[in-house]
Order: sequence, then C-alpha cells, then structure tokens
Amino acid sequence: MPLTSSPEQPQPLRAVVNATKSWVERLGEVWVEGQLIEIKRRQGPTQFLTMRDTLAEVSVRISTSSAVLDAAGPLTEGTIVAALVRPTLWTTSGSLTFQCSELRPSGEGRLLAAIEQRKRMLQAEGLFDPSRKRRLAFLPRRIGLVTGAQSAAERDVLENVARRWPAAVVDVRHALVQGPQAVEQLIEAIRFLDARPEVDVIIVARGGGSLEDLLPFSDEALARAVFACRTPVVSAIGHESDTPILDLVADVRASTPTDAAKRVVPDAVAEADLVRTALGRVRTAIVGRVELDERRLAELRSRPVLRDPSAFLAGHDERLQTARDRLTRAIETRLREERLGLGHTIDRVRALSPLATLQRGYAILADAEGRSVERVGATEPGARLIARLADGRLGLTVDDIEVQE
Repeated sequence: MPLTSSPEQPQPLRAVVNATKSWVERLGEVWVEGQLIEIKRRQGPTQFLTMRDTLAEVSVRISTSSAVLDAAGPLTEGTIVAALVRPTLWTTSGSLTFQCSELRPSGEGRLLAAIEQRKRMLQAEGLFDPSRKRRLAFLPRRIGLVTGAQSAAERDVLENVARRWPAAVVDVRHALVQGPQAVEQLIEAIRFLDARPEVDVIIVARGGGSLEDLLPFSDEALARAVFACRTPVVSAIGHESDTPILDLVADVRASTPTDAAKRVVPDAVAEADLVRTALGRVRTAIVGRVELDERRLAELRSRPVLRDPSAFLAGHDERLQTARDRLTRAIETRLREERLGLGHTIDRVRALSPLATLQRGYAILADAEGRSVERVGATEPGARLIARLADGRLGLTVDDIEVQE
C-alpha cells in the first residue's frame, strides 16, 4: 500500500525507510552479471566489492564474505562475474547495498579463473621453476618451428631467421593453433622435433589472438609435453595482455615470432661488427703492449750498467787489483823474512857443522873401515887411517903412537 502524506501530516522518516526496505527486499535473490571495478579486502569476515554494468554507467556496492570471495577463485579488478545477490536497505543510514551469497567468474573471467587455477597447480609441481630453464645454443645446428600452415607467424620467423643468419636451417612442422584438435597436433609436432638430435631449439609460434583462440597454449597436456622436452623450447605466442601457460613452462618466452627469431639466432652483421671491434681491440692491445715493452727495454738499455757492462766490474776490478798488490807485497815480505830466517839458520847450521871445523884446519881420522878414531888407543902403529879434510881425504899410516898424560 502506498503511504499517504501531506505537509500537514508528513510520514515519520522511520516509516518511509522501513517501507522502502520492505519494497526493496521484496525482490529477493537474483543473479546479476557485471564487471568488478573495485575489490576491497580487509581483516574480518565481510568484504566489499564494487560492480558496474558492462554497458551502462550503473554501479552498486556489494558486500560478501571472505569464504564466498575465496571460493570464486583468483579475481582481479576488471573481471566479469555472475553474482547471486539480495538487495537490502540499511535503516540506520538509509544506504542501499547488495549482499552476495555466491560469486562466479563469467565469460572470459571464467576462463581466466580456470587458467589461473591450472597455473597454480603446475607451479606447485615445479613446472615453472627458473632453475630448470635451459640456455639456448649460441648458433643452433637446426631450428624446429611449430606453427600454423601459411601463417603470418611462420613467415615472420623464417624471414627474420634468414635475414639474421642466412645459413640457418629451419625444420617446420605445421599444426593447428586453435580449436579442439590443436593440442594434440601441437604435442605431436613438438615430440617429433624433440626426438631429432640435430634440433637444438624448438619455437612454438602463433601471432596472437583472443583468449578463446589461445586456450590450447594453456592446456595442461601441452605444458607437460613441453616440460618433458630435452630440447629448449621458445614460446612465441604474441599475446601481451595475458600470459598463456606455455610462456611460463617454456625455457624462453618471446613477445612475438619476430622476437623469437632474434633470440634463437645471432645477427650475422652485428656479430661481424663485434669480431671487427674485438680484432681492433686486440691489435690496439698488442701494439700498446709492444710499445710499452719497447719503452721499458729502452729504459733498461739506457742504464749505465747495460750501456757499459764493464763499468759494473770496474770497482770490483780495482778492489781485486788492490787485493792482488797487497797479496804480492805480503808474499814478498814473507819471502824476505823467511829467506832472512833461513840464512840465519844456515849460518847457525854451518857454524855447528863439522865442515866448518875442518875449514878451520882440523881433520877427522877414521880407520880403514870408516870408524872414527877419537883416541890414540883406538889404533896401533902400522895401521891405515883416513884423514878427512875440508877439501878431501888423505890416506895415512901410523908410525908412532904417543899418549899424553
């Protein structure tokens, strides 16, 4: 029943608010679709969201519990959701709010939530671990390319690889890159290339697309197949707004197929410039080192000891000559002293020698057998004696013996 009122008989505010509350809550629970433009998480059981209509400038405030918000999966601002809400009016403030008892991602939001949940599961298993990422070969022997037949991605990769390194060899395997059969064909092509030992890198390329078109590149089976590869894999999906799971599990993520070609092969022109620059630096370093050594050698040669090596020996030669002179003088002095001493000794020996006695006129007598005759009793008349004089011997015969008393 509508309320009756007039300036003279106005209705109490509480009556109007209670009536409005009754009319609003009569709507009951209803599923609504909108875009989350604000998510306010706070401590406590009640959380607040702001939802806006996807077409019109209409937005409402929604309250919900932490359990409902967590059950909806990872939600971000901008996600389109379907919410089961009951409108209510707070009588104390007169504010209208919607209480949400269930929340589900809708459209792309639902797909993104499913992909996000899959990402968390694979991350927990270690498929995204940076430590297992393998480095690409500087110059691969053969490049494997998995892409759509006659696609722009294939053309971009082949043209840029040929431009950067003309001698590169690319083994192309075509596969569907969207649709129900895409995952199976992508896995088959990747496994085929991974089984070839001469393939050093595999590029999986597609030139972007909508979220639905890129769903095969977030498939769990494809992620596990890439993780099991022995060959490094480069993901070149070319989708910047979202990150497919393939980008996370691949060894290298390229922003576009062109970027993948730049990452896989070096630029021949740039490498040639680097070689020329390196050679120039090596030549400069060698010339500088030689010049430095030449200067050091010149400095060494300019030193007196090397300019005149004998000058270093001059002082030693002078000291040696001095020592030699001193030694010669010492030897001569010692020889004179020894000669003088020897002369004195000879004189003493000569003074004591029997020869000196003989020279003074004495003689030494000996019998025929050579025995000295010191007394007259040692001989007899008629005996033959020998007299030794200073200048010879005399043969004597004893005629007479006279003994002195």
